[in-house]
Amino acid sequence: MESNKHYDAIVIGAGPAGLTAGIYLSRARLRTLIINEGTVGGQMILTHEIANYPGVESISGYQLAGIMKKQAVAFGCEIRSNISIRNMELNEELKTIVLSDGSIYTTDGVILTPGGRSRTLGVPGEDHLKGKGISYCATCDGDFFTNKEIVVVGGGNSALEEAVSLTKYASKVTIVHQFDHFQAFEHAVEEARTNSKIHFVMESAITAFHGNENLEHVDIRNLKTGNLSRFKTDGVFIFIGYIPNTEFLKGKIELNQWGEIVVKNDMSTSIEGVYAAGDSIAKRFRQVTTAVGDGTVAALAVSNYLHELKAKQKQLITA
Repeated sequence: MESNKHYDAIVIGAGPAGLTAGIYLSRARLRTLIINEGTVGGQMILTHEIANYPGVESISGYQLAGIMKKQAVAFGCEIRSNISIRNMELNEELKTIVLSDGSIYTTDGVILTPGGRSRTLGVPGEDHLKGKGISYCATCDGDFFTNKEIVVVGGGNSALEEAVSLTKYASKVTIVHQFDHFQAFEHAVEEARTNSKIHFVMESAITAFHGNENLEHVDIRNLKTGNLSRFKTDGVFIFIGYIPNTEFLKGKIELNQWGEIVVKNDMSTSIEGVYAAGDSIAKRFRQVTTAVGDGTVAALAVSNYLHELKAKQKQLITA
């Protein structure tokens, strides 16, 4: 067990936002620690292929995460993964973080990058076939389904807007929704209904995914009649909501009604010296590139905050 240890900055979360922040902070010669509950890379490592990262033609999420981690460590950033946070005290100028193994760390600046997760259906075969035909991101994976038949699950704005977007690639898009009506804006519903490539299976739900190396078909149950049918498809995109990993921050920092961290333009939060970045903050678009951008801004803002804090502390000593 590690005893008390002080860092200039601590980053909580090691997805693309957290790793980027770690790179920038440690390169600025600030003593930096990244704490991560799971495997380094966040949701990025679940992406089989990233083909829209500027400057990189094609790379797996796992490989990109590995490169980011290597860069951060090379600049001197320390990383502790597969460990959870027991308690945090963020309101004081000197912040304290206690880990599940009893380690206690203090820091002057914190960047919260816990990320988030797409809501899943939680049915058999979903975990096995994630990234092998099941996707939660049209922008990331739409191109892989060019001239193929796919399914979109959901009935809100995201589901209908992404279904329309996916018709740029797919030859046929079937929307499966549990109700007989949509929970989306009328213009989104109308755009989907008038698109000749989009078909609808209403009052129905996917109950299982099937396939070996890749998704081959799904089971769809009609919720009104109970009838179960097998539906052949090349891919399924699930858009039933997004959950930020901020449960541990409730009561500690300002969150909006969806549990997202509220930030200003410089990624500062409701607490001085605490910043946030990536998929856990209140924003519309969630991509690896936007997370990297958020992490960059947060790291530069923290660097500036720490510089001003040290100048203020020096003034008090010499006064």
